[in-house]
Amino acid sequence: MTTTPEGVSLGMPQLPAPDYPDDVRARLEADSREVIARYPDSRSALLPLLHLVQSEEGHVTRTGMRFCADMLGLTTAEVTAVATFYSMYRRGPSGDYQVGVCTNTLCAVLGGDAIFETLQEHLGVANGGTTEDGKVTLEHIECNAACDFAPVVMVNWEFFDNQTPASAKRLVDDLRAGAEVEPTRGAPLCTFKDTARILAGFPDTRDGAVEASGSAGPASLIGLRLAKGESPARVVHPRGGSSKSAQPHDPSPAEHLSSHDAPQDTAASDPSHPAGPVTEEGE
Repeated sequence: MTTTPEGVSLGMPQLPAPDYPDDVRARLEADSREVIARYPDSRSALLPLLHLVQSEEGHVTRTGMRFCADMLGLTTAEVTAVATFYSMYRRGPSGDYQVGVCTNTLCAVLGGDAIFETLQEHLGVANGGTTEDGKVTLEHIECNAACDFAPVVMVNWEFFDNQTPASAKRLVDDLRAGAEVEPTRGAPLCTFKDTARILAGFPDTRDGAVEASGSAGPASLIGLRLAKGESPARVVHPRGGSSKSAQPHDPSPAEHLSSHDAPQDTAASDPSHPAGPVTEEGE
């Protein structure tokens, strides 16, 4: 216990973080120099370096944070402030597969909450918990911009769309059994450590990863097609007004399909209380 001259306790002293073995440190230093060289200011390399040390041990350790500080000329406090701010950096041991269940609004109401509860019971872990075999870490996650495919489960940031409690249980069982699992779209699945190295900026060596791609769903693409004038869309007018199909055309600046894009002179959303154009006082 450390105390000041006045006898005020400062708590238990912090032990220095252990260092990496010489061969590991030499390899990480070589990788770090490659990452740092990409930036005009070395401090900008902190995020990818945190991914790099996470790829070594599966989470960001005190050793990893001290290593980042040494390579970038930062204090460990500065590195810790960043590592603890972002949820993508794990602070404790975690599984080979990070299984995230979206529990944001749309996924939740379409079954995300039920999936998450089912997996907690099935795996015997709470949020952020890891199975005894070290294979799966379960967590609830926020929106991952895949609402067209709700409810969505992500494994090491790869998409598994339109899930149900039953399909999610099969998914984690296959992961734990070592069976081949293919995401709904995007690149092939790899371990969390491999994912961390890719996020650090190193080449993705998975077969087919370069050619793989995901896409937004039909609901999101409707707006894009409409903006390009490629397909008709049903325009719903406010407060019970008529609706019609807008035929493809090149609208003039005053003729937009969204009142948010081109505000009207009157309160079209409230016909009972029309308002004229806004003018400067005195006109």
